[in-house]
Amino acid sequence: MPNKKAFSNIARDWEQLRSMGNHEKKDLSDKVTYILSDAIQWLTEIEPNTLHAVVTDPPYGLIEYQDKDHEKLKKGNGGVWRIPPSFDGAKRNPLPRFTVLSKEEIAGLYNFFGALAYGLQRALVPGGHIFIASNPLLSSYTFHAFQQTGLEKRAEVIRLVQTLRGGDRPKNAEKEFPDISVMPRSCWEPWGVFRKPLEGTVAKNLRKWGTGGLRRKSKREPFKDVITCSPTRGIEKKIAPHPSLKPQRFLRQIVRAALPMGEGIIYDPFAGSGSTLAAAEALGYHAIGTDRDFSYYQMGCEAFAKLVEIKVS
Repeated sequence: MPNKKAFSNIARDWEQLRSMGNHEKKDLSDKVTYILSDAIQWLTEIEPNTLHAVVTDPPYGLIEYQDKDHEKLKKGNGGVWRIPPSFDGAKRNPLPRFTVLSKEEIAGLYNFFGALAYGLQRALVPGGHIFIASNPLLSSYTFHAFQQTGLEKRAEVIRLVQTLRGGDRPKNAEKEFPDISVMPRSCWEPWGVFRKPLEGTVAKNLRKWGTGGLRRKSKREPFKDVITCSPTRGIEKKIAPHPSLKPQRFLRQIVRAALPMGEGIIYDPFAGSGSTLAAAEALGYHAIGTDRDFSYYQMGCEAFAKLVEIKVS
């Protein structure tokens, strides 16, 4: 049987986590707190073995959210961010162009995600899972950095989604080469699934920590590694106009799967719009989020309640 004492400590551990340090923070509900802080710094401040799962959509290439390029995104032009071509008269949101990364930037990306993985491994309880988003161009660097710290790669969840990344004709020569695409149109998004090594067997780990596996969709149906989900549109984009907002319909599926016993603390290191925190709240989970960008912190605090209210099938 699961260790009821361990589960009874979840609310206490969450209270200790949200109260640590002098960071600005906001309690979004009686189970969810958003903290204005750098993730790697915050992870060094908390006690080990206190988080049960991580679900996050980080800056894939790192440079797109560095000060220089981030400011250009907010101004609407320049830097690594590009506006996809319009083919139906609709206004397109900027997308980062990762094919321009230098060797030095790739090395920086690798080091950054290695430091993040080290902090997460220390903070997670044994058997705790990490779901981390990436893209097909950069996932090999991110995922390898995580494995190098000792985290076990368990799977990749593939989100099937029609995007506007790739598929473009040669720049400034579109009419000359109308039948050519520079690269394939991206129609999938990889999410790496990692696990902190167990203490003993999966069964023993589940009894002691409530972690080690993934929550099934039902008794007959396991959680699967392919999820079809359209891009975030409509009301969600209006509620939280974050450049990489993920839809509640998708997030609630992976957040639910991350806590096999339906109990625990979810952490999002790059909470941004607050969408992961909203998914956790909708499922009744405890959650902590951090972000160092004040504008996104404000956006997440304001959008949280409305994102929670969104109905998904």
